[in-house]
Amino acid sequence: MTTTQHARSAQPVTERTAEQAVLIVHGSDRTGIVAAISTVLARHRANIVSLDQYSDDPRGGAFFQRTVFSRPDLKAALPQLEKDLQEQLATGFGLTYALREVATAKRVAIFASKADHCLLDLLWRHQRGELPITVSMVISNHTDTADEVRSFGIPFFHVPSPAGPDKSAAEAEHLKLLAGNVDFIVLARYMQIISGDFIDRVGVPIINIHHSFLPAFIGAGPYAKAKQRGVKLVGATAHYVTEDLDEGPIIEQDVVRVNHADTVAELQRRGADVERDVLSRAVLWHSQDRVIRHGNQTIVFAS
Repeated sequence: MTTTQHARSAQPVTERTAEQAVLIVHGSDRTGIVAAISTVLARHRANIVSLDQYSDDPRGGAFFQRTVFSRPDLKAALPQLEKDLQEQLATGFGLTYALREVATAKRVAIFASKADHCLLDLLWRHQRGELPITVSMVISNHTDTADEVRSFGIPFFHVPSPAGPDKSAAEAEHLKLLAGNVDFIVLARYMQIISGDFIDRVGVPIINIHHSFLPAFIGAGPYAKAKQRGVKLVGATAHYVTEDLDEGPIIEQDVVRVNHADTVAELQRRGADVERDVLSRAVLWHSQDRVIRHGNQTIVFAS
């Protein structure tokens, strides 16, 4: 797994980026893949802006590549380019690929509960142009953040989640709101368990953030439990959501040192800071197609 602790600032769409596309390729490694990709792009008068690749074993292991290229009149050229990529990469090499215009921002829905630090941080970064996304909506099981969210000009939907294990009614309402409107979902401290049925039916990636005390300090009051144990590090983990609670592929992690003198409130404050930073980096990298899932791991081209 490749990770980094330093995010690149997202740039607003300009005339330059309007002519750029990103190509993600992965599959079984073999000789000639990079040459085939470069040949197709050169044939279409595309100039490679950046190229990152990784193989976990050059003798038949898994191959991953992220290529950003530029071409005048990109939109008009994409249909034939994609046809040639299909022939060369999918048919010729048995590879999986995805092609996307950089100027097309991914649409995201943010789920939140009462805690607002991750939610508002994402909206603030989005407003400043630091995240190349379109926030389609915020959905919450509480109304505490409604006014603040709407002050950003973002639609806010309150969907109560009843006590008990059966969340099917709430999830059905979520699916109605999300259908055809989002490319991925972010759980910004959304304090509800997501069912496997919802994951299957929503059909888009879901990113979650949690403190890295798990599973050592699960349940209520993790920072108080951590204080009692005398922890020396406070951290956070951003990962993709799977049916296995908090065990999906990790996108990003970070920690900050603490000591015996820090109160529970101080641990919570410093933990919130780490959660904000880790989640924003994960959202940035996912929105820029820098993250490739491979089983229960990720390849993150963000150096």
